[in-house]
Amino acid sequence: MTADHTLLVEKLSLGYGDRVVIDELDLLVPPGKVTAIVGANACGKSTLLRSMSRLLSPRDGHVLLDGKEVHKTPAKQLARLLGLLPQSPIAPEGITVADLVGRGRHPHQNLLSRWSHDDDLAVAAALEATETTALADRHVDELSGGQRQRVWIAMALAQQTDLLLLDEPTTFLDVSHQVEVLDLLTDLNRSRGTTIVMVLHDLNLAARYADHLIALADGGLHAAGQPGDVLTVDTVRAVFGLESLIVDDPVSGRPLMVPIGRHHSPGASVTHSEGSSATIGARTTV
Repeated sequence: MTADHTLLVEKLSLGYGDRVVIDELDLLVPPGKVTAIVGANACGKSTLLRSMSRLLSPRDGHVLLDGKEVHKTPAKQLARLLGLLPQSPIAPEGITVADLVGRGRHPHQNLLSRWSHDDDLAVAAALEATETTALADRHVDELSGGQRQRVWIAMALAQQTDLLLLDEPTTFLDVSHQVEVLDLLTDLNRSRGTTIVMVLHDLNLAARYADHLIALADGGLHAAGQPGDVLTVDTVRAVFGLESLIVDDPVSGRPLMVPIGRHHSPGASVTHSEGSSATIGARTTV
């Protein structure tokens, strides 16, 4: 198990040009847990993650890792503790998968150290975990979108940090690989105690896999806590402007959001392929 680290945001304000995206945000990331950040498009999810990882300087406020400001911490020192998978990473032209994943080991090396057996083991384990071992000699620019995403996740895993921030890690992945990636991150959390913070658009996957949900709206924190406390009809309405039902996920027992569109109404029967029908039992209704 890794050591617990405290990642704290205090009165954080972020923006681009004249536009304020995050305004005086306070939040604490629970150490050793899986946290998912959710919210509508352009609410500041990715902006927050970039600031947490030192890529975006705050207009005001602080991001503190173990009481020290991340924006005043040397980049390589921070990279040994905290890893980031951005939303749209760009690979150097002509680089192979093995070389890209190997770049995750750079924070652990210095001018006097050479590539070691431990580095080989870390890269091999990351490739195996993401099912990309067979792609090791391929060029990254030859891969499909889903394959590339898994390779980027492998690079983040090879970095072997105690905290891992991921911006939309399931982007470009089909539903099977989405579940595999989230299972992989859960395994990493449970086996090593790695603190995981990820931005997800899929509310139901966020509720199923996260121990802690953070819902952003209007430049600030709307709600934070366990999925059962955060994913409610009121939260979905306030954060997304969407009417919904919240029911029990029959697999995980976590809350499951069922959207209500203009062409459907609560309590409508669901017709199965065999011709029988059943009614969804709502735990919370609008």
